[in-house]
Amino acid sequence: MKKTNVAIIGSGNIGTDLMYKLEKSVGQKLTAMIGIDPESDGLKRAHNLGYKTFHNGIKALIEEPELADIVYDATSAKTHIEHAKILRNLGKKVIDLTPSAIGQFVCPAVNIGSNINKDNINMITCGGQATIPIVHAINNVGDVSYAEIVATISSKSAGPGTRANIDEFTKTTRRGIEEVGGADLGKALIILNPAEPSILMRDTIYCEVKEMKEESIRDAVYKMIAQVQSYVPGYRLKQEPLFDGHRVTVFLEVEGAGDYFPPYAGNLDIMTAAAIRVGDEFSRLLLQEGVEQ
Repeated sequence: MKKTNVAIIGSGNIGTDLMYKLEKSVGQKLTAMIGIDPESDGLKRAHNLGYKTFHNGIKALIEEPELADIVYDATSAKTHIEHAKILRNLGKKVIDLTPSAIGQFVCPAVNIGSNINKDNINMITCGGQATIPIVHAINNVGDVSYAEIVATISSKSAGPGTRANIDEFTKTTRRGIEEVGGADLGKALIILNPAEPSILMRDTIYCEVKEMKEESIRDAVYKMIAQVQSYVPGYRLKQEPLFDGHRVTVFLEVEGAGDYFPPYAGNLDIMTAAAIRVGDEFSRLLLQEGVEQ
């Protein structure tokens, strides 16, 4: 089967997990892992797996643009702003896993179809990928006036980047709740739990609705859970949705696939899994366009 060539910029934890997930993709072929530290674990692992590796950053794609048609950016928000301009000029499809929030916000289960022609897709946040689909499902039935989410993750799964971007997390997730989820007003909180053994990612979604239709809302939530599970198998309800007046509360748990991250790091896994799903859709479009030409 023909595949679309893809590259990863950023050889840290996120980039490395993407690499292992791409090995299982039916439509994407990883051609290069690009970083800036020649001693990084990600570049060493990529080299050992037989992929091309570069430690000169975005220059690798500038010098060899034929390396890939789809590029995953797993660097930093500041770096992606610079990368986005270069990659746009190179005509690349870009999947941004940084908090830059300059591309189109996408949750695959909600709005990849309407954004498949965009050149730069932003994966929002881990909390956004876990909770926005549920807000969207409830909003489609009950018209959500207010949605509040609380993402609780293991302290061990929150690296320096996550800790340095807590403010960006809350702002970007709130935007996603409103712009993608459809809530009139959104709010997001994150809690780092130091418990041992490490807890799985847990999310609480609280929605106030204008039209309470319990059965329809419950059905919509279960259908959305199944859609997200198609690319994040460890995504599941902790209990039945709770209804109280015009309020709906949903409790989720996310267990990672264990490709590179430990299973408790579902918050990281859901980001990379969602990004891979976007890449699969990009690949399908590019291959279809190639056939039509």
